[in-house]
Amino acid sequence: MMGQSEASSPSLLPMGFVDLLPGEAEAEAHGIAKVMDIFGAHGYERVRPPLLEFESSLLSGAGEALSEQTFRLLDPSSHRMMALRPDITTQIARISQVRLQELPRPLRLSYAGDCIVIGTVGREADRQILQAGIELIGPDHAEADAEVIALGAKALAALNIKHVSFDLSMPVLVWSLLDKTYEGSERDYIIHALDRRDAAAVAEYGGAMAQLLLEMMNASGPADQALERLKALSFPDDLKQHVYRLEASVQALKQRLPDLRLTIDPVDFRGWRYHTGLCVTVFALKSREELGRGGRYLAGNEPACGLTLHPQALLKVAPIQARRPRCLVPQGVGAEILSALHKEGFATIEDLEKTQDPLLLARRLRCSHLWQNGRVEAL
Repeated sequence: MMGQSEASSPSLLPMGFVDLLPGEAEAEAHGIAKVMDIFGAHGYERVRPPLLEFESSLLSGAGEALSEQTFRLLDPSSHRMMALRPDITTQIARISQVRLQELPRPLRLSYAGDCIVIGTVGREADRQILQAGIELIGPDHAEADAEVIALGAKALAALNIKHVSFDLSMPVLVWSLLDKTYEGSERDYIIHALDRRDAAAVAEYGGAMAQLLLEMMNASGPADQALERLKALSFPDDLKQHVYRLEASVQALKQRLPDLRLTIDPVDFRGWRYHTGLCVTVFALKSREELGRGGRYLAGNEPACGLTLHPQALLKVAPIQARRPRCLVPQGVGAEILSALHKEGFATIEDLEKTQDPLLLARRLRCSHLWQNGRVEAL
């Protein structure tokens, strides 16, 4: 149990919230700027939704699926319940439908900002999450899917992240089979079994669909091989279109980025409840965390496809950025000198104390260089 002195400590923060210190915060800002620059260069215009919205708005439509992850509070002014956004995608859907409904489609939007979530089991520490992403609203075809995923790959390349894999899935396949075939406790059992990749339990509880579900589990792997196995399965006629769409999206992606590593997991379905088509999860060889995820959904009544990257995870696998060198300059140094130093990449630290020993002060202030005798000198 937490003691009184520990509870009142100014260094104590709620679980899942952290301070980013010098170096960490700058690296994060630098990474987001690079990613957003890639998005902007491809025509994705940046928007900034609010952190708080009325609960009735934020958690309506597709946002209803996020209800269990959402912090709520009472607005002291209107006395209405408000909610802290757990995800930005549904806000982009609202903006596109309400504020930007007159703009021509396709509509390309980008965003970056913090989200606050109630941590899930095993991930209780994930409460303040930074997101950066894109949404392509209007078109519903394989080329649109490919544009979004390929742009995500370019953003990761800009951060020099290596050995990236894009894991494709079509959750609507699994959910459609579950919704058509199972009810009550039987449905709960099969969902649990699939989520744990428990083949024995799927065989036991799967009933008439057990064989198809097992074959879908065995179809996971590199995209080409997985597609061949999936196309050979006996899906109901109304679901075969999703396999064809998955194949078309893979081909469109390969035309854009032939060397992109693509895998397919046909039974990846948890966490994708409001999605209507192709979904993607991004991984890297040196990380156990997802670098990002996204997929196809409905923005109001319009088809849309998006991808959300997680900068906090990206920066753990991106090469460490060299810190900007710091140069101590005398008080009142000319603007032209400062400008020249900034262009050379220095952060200038002014000597406010007019010290008699600038070398000692420079070392105390963690400077790597010193301006003296009309030039920059390395320490």
